[in-house]
Amino acid sequence: MSPCFPMLTVLTMFYYICLRRRARLANRGEMMNSRRAIESNSRALPMSTEAVQYAKEVVDFSSHYGSENSMSYTMWNLAGTPNVYPSSGDFTQTAVFRTYGNWWYQCSSASHPFKRAPPSFFSQDYVELAFEEPVYPTAVHILETYHPGSVVKILACSANPYSQIAPAEVRWETIWSGEPTHVHSPQARQFTPCIKEISFPTNLLRLETNSSLLDYYTELDAVELHGVKEKPMLSLKTTAINMSDLDEDEYDDKDSCGIDCLTSQFSSSGLREWTNNGYFDKLPYELIQLIISHLSLPDLCRLAQTCKLLYQHCCDPLQYIHLSLQPYWASLNDTSLEYLLPRCTLVQWLDLSWTGNRGFISASGFSGLLKVCGSELVCLELACGHFLNEACLEVIAEMCPNLQELNLSSCDKLPPQAFSHISKLCGLKRLVLYRTKIEQTTLLSILNFCPELQNLNLGSCVLIEDYDLVASVIGAKCKKLCSLDLWRCKNITEKGIAELASGCPLLEELDLGWCPTLQSSTGCFTNIARKLSSLRKLFLTANRSVCDSDIEELAANCTHLQHLDILGTRMVSAAALRKLLECCKELSLLDVSFCSQIDSRVVQELNSRFPNVSIKKSFTQ
Repeated sequence: MSPCFPMLTVLTMFYYICLRRRARLANRGEMMNSRRAIESNSRALPMSTEAVQYAKEVVDFSSHYGSENSMSYTMWNLAGTPNVYPSSGDFTQTAVFRTYGNWWYQCSSASHPFKRAPPSFFSQDYVELAFEEPVYPTAVHILETYHPGSVVKILACSANPYSQIAPAEVRWETIWSGEPTHVHSPQARQFTPCIKEISFPTNLLRLETNSSLLDYYTELDAVELHGVKEKPMLSLKTTAINMSDLDEDEYDDKDSCGIDCLTSQFSSSGLREWTNNGYFDKLPYELIQLIISHLSLPDLCRLAQTCKLLYQHCCDPLQYIHLSLQPYWASLNDTSLEYLLPRCTLVQWLDLSWTGNRGFISASGFSGLLKVCGSELVCLELACGHFLNEACLEVIAEMCPNLQELNLSSCDKLPPQAFSHISKLCGLKRLVLYRTKIEQTTLLSILNFCPELQNLNLGSCVLIEDYDLVASVIGAKCKKLCSLDLWRCKNITEKGIAELASGCPLLEELDLGWCPTLQSSTGCFTNIARKLSSLRKLFLTANRSVCDSDIEELAANCTHLQHLDILGTRMVSAAALRKLLECCKELSLLDVSFCSQIDSRVVQELNSRFPNVSIKKSFTQ
């Protein structure tokens, strides 16, 4: 027998112990879901008439394709009755999220994935919808009018969005979830998943989406909530289930993520005393650390409750260098953060995106966390963190001297003066300010004091008054800039583009989508092509003036181009696109939707000649 056999046996047993609880909980969860489904199917007639209502208001969302000052392609289109359904196609009256597919995650400006992310968390975007009357949901109909299949989770909230309620009384419960899917047909559909029965009435739903497998932007038209006002009665007749297989003490009826273990009052003093730990005492410390590094955060907290040895390993700060709390946004609160504090002394990458809303996390709770881990932080993700206030950003500036990445995407409730503290973070390399209320003076201060910036997102920042001045300062101060997102900036001209192209020769990604003041006749796009030869991504979305000469300049000078969006131009011919595709061998995404000279026949021909390029051509029926 090989001498390494005992060690392999020990490792196998250890893996088994670590994962056994997860498997048991998963099996029990499936049985409980089966029991719920059986009970739901055996439900007696409702005590009151079923109510049908459309969303009254869009309460919150993570992103949208549209502008902050219009209704086209915005999340606000989800309120009210359908505008488009049952028609299919690309319509401005629908709700569209900012991205689709994997294109955005392949860019150098994308955030790096966190380690120890739970495999069951797929959500990339969300939208929260308020309805008029609280009901016990019996069905949810989602009207998808273009490229359906993005919805991966539906949650119901116990809080009434139109009344004040203590955070301790707010409860989110998942009523349906699924994995990302690829629906081959882009045609409209009514998506009606089988939802779980809940014990409280709700008039606040949350849809979470994942568009990574979709061929183009998904479009949602309306959400219809069916429900009864009185709690449904269960009939006495149910199919028998072996209840001995269910351990109610271990079953978590709140959510499958199991984050409630973070708030448990557990301490090492309550652990059972053992004379020894068997083979585990013989394993090297580093080996056990490596093994448990594969566990999710809730599993790590559960494993800590088995014995003192594993408690020591599970509480080792080295296990928390990457700490992503976004998947647990529905349960995470100040108590959870307090529980994690002793383990967070070495955290370098921290993700608190989506967390803390409706009072779950306080400014003091967040500040207490940063006082423990801030000195080591390199990356801080705070997208949609509506608990943030000016004091929080001041703490970030004081406690995080080594911070290189800060994401404040869709933190639209932060007051403009709060952003002034960012200028103290002189080592910043990545800054995301999408959909924030940052003002021009504050932004100019940040650009002056943060010369290390490499990735900057200023998409949909509506309070910036002069983008030419901003572009000029970027060109003068941010010489290392590799990506710049100016999506829907309202007034940049050829002057700002010239300053930018001259001052930032390392630019690889430039998003000028929906910038109405840029005109090809001024030579701005030619200037970009000639001075930014390293470009890999260029979005000129909805610029009607892009013409053949611009495409030819890109073909001649930007041979490493990978992503190009010229949606909506009337001036580009099929011949210019053929030349581009022949010269840019690395091109993988080309959006020619609503380009009047590029019809479906041309797209079919280009697809056959250049099969490695994904050519997008949307339609309206």
